[in-house]
Amino acid sequence: MKPLSVTDTIKIAMTVTVIFASVISFGTRATSPVDNNYLNTLKINSTVMDVSQYKPQEASKMYPAPTEGLVQHVLTLPALNDEQDYMLEVQIGQNKIVDCNKTKLIGEIDKISLAGWGYVYYQVDKVMQGPTTKMMCTNAKSAEFIVLNEAMTLRYDSRQPKVFYLPEGTELRYRVWKTVSEFEFSGQ
Repeated sequence: MKPLSVTDTIKIAMTVTVIFASVISFGTRATSPVDNNYLNTLKINSTVMDVSQYKPQEASKMYPAPTEGLVQHVLTLPALNDEQDYMLEVQIGQNKIVDCNKTKLIGEIDKISLAGWGYVYYQVDKVMQGPTTKMMCTNAKSAEFIVLNEAMTLRYDSRQPKVFYLPEGTELRYRVWKTVSEFEFSGQ
């Protein structure tokens, strides 16, 4: 048998590498890029009313009117195809002027069932300044949205509005998430 030349050895090594890479990538699936522009154009109707401005809306008239010191936030979601593939992320918090120290808010988000309807709404009765670090800061202070607890992830469901009662001066922000991959099984 004749020994292989350097060129033949390189060709064989490259062929084996290409075959090995093909076998390894066989299990992966290509996915289409996510159309974030579509998610950014979803028209979620957001209504904010306190005691003096309260007017019952058709979609949320079964929910209680806001009480003194609380503001009602109503998110009405548009109907989508395959709503099970979407999630709504909600953050409750306050805009604060902060320095480099870590700042937290303290409060409890209660999930309340609407008697006789089975619908739920969320209520925060009080938001207080929480613990903060005490580092020396040399940078200027800046405005930042401080989140109460953690962000809430809710099922996307356009059949009922998402209703929140928050203390005055507390804000609600939200965004929509979409799944882009199928479920995979672990260990396979």
